[in-house]
Amino acid sequence: MKIPAGMAPEQAAPLLCAGVTVYSPLKRLGLAAPGLRGGILGLGGVGHMGVKIAKAMGHHVTVISSSGRKRAEAVDRLGADAFLVSSDAAAMAAAAGTLDYVIDTVPAHHPLGPYLALLGLDGKLVVMGVIGQPLSFASPALMLGRRSIAGSFVGSVEEAEETLAFCAASGVTSQVEVVEMGYVNEALERLERNDVRYRFVVDVAGSNLGGA
Repeated sequence: MKIPAGMAPEQAAPLLCAGVTVYSPLKRLGLAAPGLRGGILGLGGVGHMGVKIAKAMGHHVTVISSSGRKRAEAVDRLGADAFLVSSDAAAMAAAAGTLDYVIDTVPAHHPLGPYLALLGLDGKLVVMGVIGQPLSFASPALMLGRRSIAGSFVGSVEEAEETLAFCAASGVTSQVEVVEMGYVNEALERLERNDVRYRFVVDVAGSNLGGA
């Protein structure tokens, strides 16, 4: 697909993965209009792109995390409007019914009820984390407020091209760390430790491949 003029390859690569993964459901589910209030659950590779793309669409963005450890990162560096600690019962109760959507990027088993409660009328919870166990919620959490749960996984070729064009026009970039092939094993170890902000990009052309 065509990479927009002036976009660096190390930026195009994560936008074709994490970028389109967030852009696709926002566009497809009618959540791309400005003025919406959205929540991003989990601040990893997909989550950080969720903050940036939603902000570029003109949304008020709340990052939701299990602790306050990433508050400064979310608000000061990524530009989120608010930060909500999911383990803070009082804060969660105060935020109930205030969001139009929640993008759930958490790849570990967790209850959906607390995040459904954050949605207002016709709100949507978009599940993106790959989880091998059944997720649970009480049906009134959907029925009261006409809320819905949707799933999404990456996106189409057309949506990927739209993502590139949107990010180029909006100045949206991914936070990446460029590494060479010789660093790949260490990069994988760091991924296991969740020690990357937020995407590794492998520079194959610039690596010393030893003539292989």
